[in-house]
Amino acid sequence: MSYLFTSEAVSEGHPDKVCDALSDAVVDLYLTRDAKARTAIETLATTNQVVIAGETSSAIPVSHEEIEDIVRQTVKNIGYDQDGFSWRDINIQSYLHKQSADIALGVDKTGAGDQGIMFGYACCEEGIDTNYMPLAIYLSNLILKKLSDARHSGKISGILPDAKSQVTIEYDDSGRPVGAAKIVVSTQHEATLSQNEVSEIVKQYIYASMPDGWKIDDKNILINPTGRFVIGGPDGDTGLTGRKIIVDTYGGYAPHGGGAFSGKDPTKVDRSAAYMLRYIAKNIVAAGLAKECVLQVSYAIGVTEPLSVYLDTRGSAKVDEVKLLKIIKEMFDLTPAGIIRQLDLQRPIYLPTAAYGHFGRTPDNAGHFTWEKTDKAEDLKKCF
Repeated sequence: MSYLFTSEAVSEGHPDKVCDALSDAVVDLYLTRDAKARTAIETLATTNQVVIAGETSSAIPVSHEEIEDIVRQTVKNIGYDQDGFSWRDINIQSYLHKQSADIALGVDKTGAGDQGIMFGYACCEEGIDTNYMPLAIYLSNLILKKLSDARHSGKISGILPDAKSQVTIEYDDSGRPVGAAKIVVSTQHEATLSQNEVSEIVKQYIYASMPDGWKIDDKNILINPTGRFVIGGPDGDTGLTGRKIIVDTYGGYAPHGGGAFSGKDPTKVDRSAAYMLRYIAKNIVAAGLAKECVLQVSYAIGVTEPLSVYLDTRGSAKVDEVKLLKIIKEMFDLTPAGIIRQLDLQRPIYLPTAAYGHFGRTPDNAGHFTWEKTDKAEDLKKCF
């Protein structure tokens, strides 16, 4: 049976993403000072106000002035210098305090920092390179990233930081993607731009994001459906850290454990275990052992080993799943400390994850997105 599937994404200027970026910028600040620093940071942003709150632990203190500086620099880099929200004069309040000794006790014993469940996912979209991501979320992020890059480079003008996209993909009876049925993009813009001008700017980045050979009729593209989007960002809508967890992951195509990533250091398994499961799932699919792979793991606070590990290839496995699960447990260390070592996570690498997805990204020489490597694919192949 053919079907439609839809995912959405938001830009770095969306109010919730501003907060994710600020939380991760503070995480990176702490990890720059102390690789073993612990953070659980939440941010709220509204009209000319930013509130930072949460728990930290660090051998080297970080001052309020340093936090204020990194907040202003991050807001500036996103592009906000508006009457209702500007890096120059936002009021910044910090309510960070020491991590609970009860929580620290479990982490100090190399156990998980909390109980919880985490998921990882990877898939192959037939005939299309999506970096092992579902196509709808891949395209939703790609459109906004291209638009953002053009804004930052000065290639376009009049387009402001806050934006959202939504892509509906049509699949045929065999589950193969055959086209984009609907695309919605809403982007903040200067009042001097007409809606026709906004539409013409945005459409070129929609077209540029389509897979080779794909075309979409303009009647199936909706740009700024309300007709105007001038007031945006935290001035138009209050933002909070951790409110875009589906946008951050697989666009609803795979389960989610419920824990947000941004603001958390790598001892928090909400973040690090989700990264590890993506790493494992991606290597399994890259090795050709399955077309699709879902993994789940569960932890208890203070306990080192995971309580459970679950594998589901949704019927796409080309090898025995029982053996594959056994190999996963043998090849990959799923203890919190083992995950941190394998992925080299105790470093200030988190701000770039705050927008355009934590997954489906490209690892770089600076050590960002290590969980996107496929360096275990050959080892997995040799096991069968």
